[in-house]
Amino acid sequence: MRLIRAQHASGSREGKSDAELLGDFIITRKQRRAIPIIGDPDPDVLWTLNMFYTAVGLRIEERSGLMTSPTMEMKPMGASDDCFSRPGAWSLCRDIHRFGFETYRKLAEAGTNLVDDATAALKPIPTWHGREETDFEERLCQT
Repeated sequence: MRLIRAQHASGSREGKSDAELLGDFIITRKQRRAIPIIGDPDPDVLWTLNMFYTAVGLRIEERSGLMTSPTMEMKPMGASDDCFSRPGAWSLCRDIHRFGFETYRKLAEAGTNLVDDATAALKPIPTWHGREETDFEERLCQT
């Protein structure tokens, strides 16, 4: 909520409840079916996508003490050029037009699961000189 409120420092959303602000992230099945998947994604959808993953990254930073940053920024013009998939991987852009969650609970669970998975991958391991460090860089180099 801090991130969303900070993005609207102009006061355009001042006085709105947390539920109203999180409403941008909620999309029902009926709404989802009505959204065409042809053409550039709506800028509001890209903003929502960016806010969600930026919030996840900030929470990972808070838990791990390690700095995070987005690996790819989606933009309306040519967004499909940034999309890719490979066998066994999730294609981010296939449903990007329909990004959202059915309920507030599913929104919270998705964010929590991403943060938990990322921080679990960064668990400290003992090193030869006695300090605890993460093995993230080593795992990254192996992939």
